[in-house]
Amino acid sequence: MPRDPSATRHPDRDRGERGERRERRHRRNSSAAPDDDAAHQRRRRRHPSTARGDQTSEEGAGGGVLSAAALARLNRANNAVPPTAAAPGGGGGGARGGRDRTRERTREQERERELEREAERVREARRERGREAERERERQAERDRELRRERRREQERERERERNRQRGYEVVDVSPPREDQRYDVVDVSPPREGRAQRGRDNKRRSARVVSGPVLEEGRGGGGGGGRGWTGLRGGAQGSDGSVTTTEKELLWNGKPAPWYKQKKKLWILIGVCTVLLIIIIIVAAVVVPNSGGGGEKRDEGGSDSESGLGGVSPDSIPKGAPSWLNPFVWEDTNDFNLTYTDETVGGLPIMGLDTEWDDSAKANDHVPALDKPWGDYAKLPARGVNVGGWLSLEPFITPSLFNYDLRMGIVDEYHLCKYLAKRCESVLEKHYATFVTEETFKEIRDAGLDHVRIPFSYWAVEVYDGDPYLFRTSWRYLLRAIEWCRRYGLRVNLDVHGLPGSQNGWNHSGRLGPINWLNGTDGALWGKRSLELHDSLSKFFAQPRYKNIISHYGLANEPKMTFLDSQEVLQWTTEAHELVRKNGVSDAIVVFGDGFRGLHNWQGELQGLDNAALDVHQYVIFNTGQIVYNHTTKVRYACEGWTEQTRQSMDRDTGFGPTLVAEWSQADTDCARHLTNVGWGNRWTGSLITPDGTGDVTTPRCPAQDTSCSCEEANAPSSEWSDSYKQFLKMFAEAQMSSFEKGWGWFYWVWDTEDAPQWSYKKGLEAGVLPAKAYERSFDCDLSDIPSFSDLPETY
Repeated sequence: MPRDPSATRHPDRDRGERGERRERRHRRNSSAAPDDDAAHQRRRRRHPSTARGDQTSEEGAGGGVLSAAALARLNRANNAVPPTAAAPGGGGGGARGGRDRTRERTREQERERELEREAERVREARRERGREAERERERQAERDRELRRERRREQERERERERNRQRGYEVVDVSPPREDQRYDVVDVSPPREGRAQRGRDNKRRSARVVSGPVLEEGRGGGGGGGRGWTGLRGGAQGSDGSVTTTEKELLWNGKPAPWYKQKKKLWILIGVCTVLLIIIIIVAAVVVPNSGGGGEKRDEGGSDSESGLGGVSPDSIPKGAPSWLNPFVWEDTNDFNLTYTDETVGGLPIMGLDTEWDDSAKANDHVPALDKPWGDYAKLPARGVNVGGWLSLEPFITPSLFNYDLRMGIVDEYHLCKYLAKRCESVLEKHYATFVTEETFKEIRDAGLDHVRIPFSYWAVEVYDGDPYLFRTSWRYLLRAIEWCRRYGLRVNLDVHGLPGSQNGWNHSGRLGPINWLNGTDGALWGKRSLELHDSLSKFFAQPRYKNIISHYGLANEPKMTFLDSQEVLQWTTEAHELVRKNGVSDAIVVFGDGFRGLHNWQGELQGLDNAALDVHQYVIFNTGQIVYNHTTKVRYACEGWTEQTRQSMDRDTGFGPTLVAEWSQADTDCARHLTNVGWGNRWTGSLITPDGTGDVTTPRCPAQDTSCSCEEANAPSSEWSDSYKQFLKMFAEAQMSSFEKGWGWFYWVWDTEDAPQWSYKKGLEAGVLPAKAYERSFDCDLSDIPSFSDLPETY
């Protein structure tokens, strides 16, 4: 219905009246007495929005925040104020005031809910801190319990060590202690009476000229009766077959606790290792692609998932393929055939081999190419070198791999891999890939050499229960080395350096200590396994591709026939020879070690073997009677003594017949680090201490034979060698070359070392103490040309 016109007022008139009212109120308020301020404040308090504003200001000035309960009470008070009290003077103002109050109440309710939520978050944070504190208390309690358990275990170990000390030995951890920890035994019994006397007794020796290997044994002894410890490049075993170290080594008992016994440092180390492990895992997850074999990739060439490694797709590698068949986990893929195959010959994989080969190369113009017959080794002797310390470790060749506390007992490849556990693969394959490379064989060829002896051990083919060795990885590197020899016209002498069970108990057989091969309860088993090894090897190397390049096939490196039953060794050698020939290795010379029996004792032995040669190793430094020779005498002995022995052995009326020297050296001292075994000392200074005392040398054996004997000059780098010393080293080397070429040739031990320059053919070339070409010599054992070397120190 339409509104009454009389009730309608003009807008301008309304605005004018409202303006007049505001003006009157303004004048009235301006002229109000001070007492009116109280009334004014009462009016402000009655106004809800003003009251809330004042309260907020007061709380803000005080820096406080109203709790949820206080806000609720304030809202209830505000809601109780009559609507007219908020906006006096007119109905329109009251309506707007009601809407304002509604909006304000809504905002206050939202603020109240937010405060409640914030309060709940604070309470939850407090509860979480409480729970975390409880968990930390539980963790600390568990750590305390573990420390108490560890202290109890340590106390028990200490009591056990004390009991062992009373029995004359002490147990030392090989790895971090565990509940099922196994230990090796370290002899700490007091020095035995008579050691010095035995050292002096070593001086009394027969004047008869015999082979170096017999003298290397120190005390002779034949057949199975000899149980002495002395021998080539050291080597020993305890009476119980355990690995031992010298009694001079000090244990930590009674001294300040080592870092790993200090809790704070141990926790810091654990923390750092944890962080590093996390980083490694993250990097591996980002960088390493998932290859077909599932192994950790170590070569960057195969990062492309489509093209793969060298054009090979990772998908071509079957799931679960072992590492020796999966190039995506190999440390080095250079010159390997990377196309996957699980084909084997003699049970041994051909993975990595190229399908073609070329035998037209020759080492130099003095020898025939590989595809031509070599001829008679008696007329054209081999001039070769060993790549030792590579596929079969020797501590003195690569001491960096054995840089551990002596108390840990890491003295050979067995204990190294046992300690490294899963890391053994990465550590050793890195060594395989870098210690010997293609450049090695090029340098050997350029030095005028024509043969290479490659030592390797049985775990290249097979491993047995309890073996910690790295299985099959060295096999691939052996095959590639043969191909590199082919490239440079070098013929190969295959040398099985370590047989199952260990044929001599020395560190270069794999494990220092017990001789189980053809000896003891399982001796026949280890002999049978060694024949099985040669069954596989000979079937593989009977392939046509090896007919021209494999010139020598070694059966057993340095069997210790002064310890073993000689007749059993001879029988095993006969069976192994027959097996190799039956499997098709028809042209290679079958080589077997002289066993340190003395070359004259081989007269009439094994005469039925076809195309076989006796392998003798000649050194002066492993014998207390020869190491004392001064330099002039050493050169003369090489020219006279070794020439006579070679000729006697080559004559079937006085020796076996065909004889070659597969190891010899220029070294005139046994001072090189780890040469006589890790931590054993040396003969030169009279510091050699063996576990059972039978091989001790406690009086200096340098030519001066007194306290002036020192290894300082002997171990000096070649840059510090005097001209006279260099002259001796070169003459000593050429004298041996001349003597050994009276037989079927020689192989120098060894091509290179990390240190020990007297043992390195490569370092000798660099120092000028070897002929630049092996077939050119300036000294050929004319005894009238040997100088007195009188200007050398008396200790030489």
